[in-house]
Amino acid sequence: MKGLSDDGTDYPFSVDLCQLAPIKPVSVCIRMLAQLASAPFTMENDMKRRTILFAMNTKTPDAQISDAAEAAAQNDTRLICLLIDGAPDFPLYVSPYGMSGIPNYWAEMVPKVKEAQEARVQQIEALLAKSNASGIVQSAICAAIEVKHVVAHAARVSDEAYVAANLRDTPDILREVVSGVLFHSPIGFQMNGAPLQKPTTVFLAWDSSEGAASAAHAALPYLKAAKEVVVGCIDPVMTSDRDGQDPGTDVAGWLSHHGCKVTVSQFPSGGRNIGQCIQDRAQEIGADLVVMGAYGHARMIQTVLGGTTRSMIEQTDLPVFLAH
Repeated sequence: MKGLSDDGTDYPFSVDLCQLAPIKPVSVCIRMLAQLASAPFTMENDMKRRTILFAMNTKTPDAQISDAAEAAAQNDTRLICLLIDGAPDFPLYVSPYGMSGIPNYWAEMVPKVKEAQEARVQQIEALLAKSNASGIVQSAICAAIEVKHVVAHAARVSDEAYVAANLRDTPDILREVVSGVLFHSPIGFQMNGAPLQKPTTVFLAWDSSEGAASAAHAALPYLKAAKEVVVGCIDPVMTSDRDGQDPGTDVAGWLSHHGCKVTVSQFPSGGRNIGQCIQDRAQEIGADLVVMGAYGHARMIQTVLGGTTRSMIEQTDLPVFLAH
């Protein structure tokens, strides 16, 4: 982009205005600011130069990694591919005579797991290079209790996280990956769909809670990119200290100011599971992304996720973005 001086000379916006003193720097400055103000702020601007944490394991398919790498290259996005595998279970052998010990085979298992992971790291690096994507590959072999700390360390220097679907095959690892993002970092994460996929219709599950607000803020680039955002309030409580007399209209006003096309809908659950209600309503409107707050407790030994959060993580039909 360039600025135009009074004498018709083009100047780049990065030029030092002090050098323009002979040609009325005030008028040049005003015109430059006017051009900047009129420039559209698009999804491309929102999504450029972001860092995405991609949590996976050695069995995550090449196709999924390549898709993420290609999307990252197109959006000038940096990938942190975090390869997490659980350490082999520590066996304790007790003989019939009451003597305990470690079986010999366990000492042989650990090096094999490390070798397999190191080989996979090289393969993923090759996939990134093939797609010309900016990124790094990190790896860790640890007990489930340590996973959240490894994930949190990477999440704290990322803009959002994407969790590979095949981590569902190791529920303990998946639960702690989710914990590391939700309860130990400032970002949200997405499951299902594809990283950096631009949605057309977004269903925002809204209950006026801190979690829902965190999710809306974290997913704002996706909300702004969508052609339609439906704010869904399920069983709203119309009191001043909860959802107010017009549930959802406050967040709708905020999103509208950001240029979103917003519709507010209120739904009764009819006593059904809230997670299932969210899925049903989102599918009814043809949503290709659900944004919602996540709930749970990051306990010292094991993370406990709320029922709705857990059901939305377990389902595979809808891409979902969660934040705490």
